[in-house]
Amino acid sequence: MIRETIIRWRKGWLSLLVLGAAYGIIEEGLMVKSFFDPAWQDIGILGSYGRWLGVNWIWSLELAIYHAVISISIPILLTGLIFPTTRSEKWLGRKALIIFLILFEVDVAFGYFFLTSYRPGVAQYWLAVAVVVVLILIAWRLPRQALAVKSIALKPPVRFWLLGFLAMIAFMIIFWVLPNTATPPQVIIFIGLLLVILVGWLVMRFSGNFTAWADTHKLALASGPLTVFILMTPIQEFDAARTDNTTGMAVVGLAALVFLVWLYWKTRRRLKEEANE
Repeated sequence: MIRETIIRWRKGWLSLLVLGAAYGIIEEGLMVKSFFDPAWQDIGILGSYGRWLGVNWIWSLELAIYHAVISISIPILLTGLIFPTTRSEKWLGRKALIIFLILFEVDVAFGYFFLTSYRPGVAQYWLAVAVVVVLILIAWRLPRQALAVKSIALKPPVRFWLLGFLAMIAFMIIFWVLPNTATPPQVIIFIGLLLVILVGWLVMRFSGNFTAWADTHKLALASGPLTVFILMTPIQEFDAARTDNTTGMAVVGLAALVFLVWLYWKTRRRLKEEANE
């Protein structure tokens, strides 16, 4: 639905990321309510650390960023690279999009009532609703090209991959490691927001404000964070302390690595063919 909305609104990457953050709030705030539930199954120390006025603030910021990038933007980018000839076209008609929207709303309602019995405060919940509405309006109002084209010497794809890889590691340190130290929650929130700004600035600097880069650079940037998860799959599978069944995670990681290499090869070959036409 976000992909179709971006195409219909004729928007760019900034709007995509903003709508991704809105999705993160809908899933984690309005549906499963982990933004507010101090006993949510995955939250750990963040159910008490950084909690204020009934909101798990560090967890909320972490998940909003995570869903905007990992759950929404990267899958849409990869799908567009798999199907490059139709990535700018609408894949759903108006009726189909409405049906998916209704199914999504039903899914959120089901999650709210049946996935967990926790009920947040009315003020906190409606604040989350208001933030979602504001983010959608911001995404709608943002221009497709928000910044002027910048003439640059385009950096090689490996530079984009390294940026994505290091950004994911920094993200994990900030939100998974620092809460277990004596670092004040306000400092972690500040550092987390600073990381987002820094990565965004570097991507714009490397890509000429999102205009000079090619598909290989975009794929390299998206592959950076995914590489971190790929490297973690053997650790997940052979971690004796885990209580869930992680059998086969290393195979999943290897398959993901093969897929990214194949997609990079496919994308690079396509760009060469287009340049020779």
